Amino acid sequence: MDIIKKLEWRYAVKKFNADKMLTEDKLEKLKQAFNLTATSYGLQPIKLLVVQNKELQTELVKFSYGQKQVAQASHVFVICIEKQIDQKFIHDYFARVQQIRNTSDEILDPFKGALVESFSKKEREEVKVWATNQAYLALGTLLTVCALEEIDACPMEGFQPMFYDELLGLDKLRLTSVLVLPVGYRASDDMFATLKKVRRDLDESIIHIP
Repeated sequence: MDIIKKLEWRYAVKKFNADKMLTEDKLEKLKQAFNLTATSYGLQPIKLLVVQNKELQTELVKFSYGQKQVAQASHVFVICIEKQIDQKFIHDYFARVQQIRNTSDEILDPFKGALVESFSKKEREEVKVWATNQAYLALGTLLTVCALEEIDACPMEGFQPMFYDELLGLDKLRLTSVLVLPVGYRASDDMFATLKKVRRDLDESIIHIP
């Protein structure tokens, strides 16, 4: 597999084939990829909402600045962040570490205590920015796996989180939406599929320090 060719094949889809759906196998790979993405401290302050409901997807278009890809896509991924990273959230993470790795309290407790203290001193907005950065890491993972699997996608920052949260009931889950990623397959008449990528030359974007 030539990974570079796969990444060259990828583009931000402007028109999806509304009749072509992801298989369960493809969907499962994307969900696994999301769950395996790197996050700071391994805390995973993010969750993935998977929408596969054409009526609901159509309703979301008006909160996506009219971007019709949301309605056309096979599925719409909404990447969300936890509203509260508190002591319980951190303790739950370390309990999971202990369960999976059988690590002793003696080893875990100093790190656990340091994280609890660190987050207790952070302002809510600072934690929100930190968690949002983790969402972007997940977006990068998803886009790469989509390219490798030849699944089309269109990453979106252009949407209204407040209305997404209300329509999708995210407040009840103590989540807020930060990114939207419609996924599926490009329409045969999407003119953007054949346009050449516009990128800097490597010697302009890569700096080597000997």
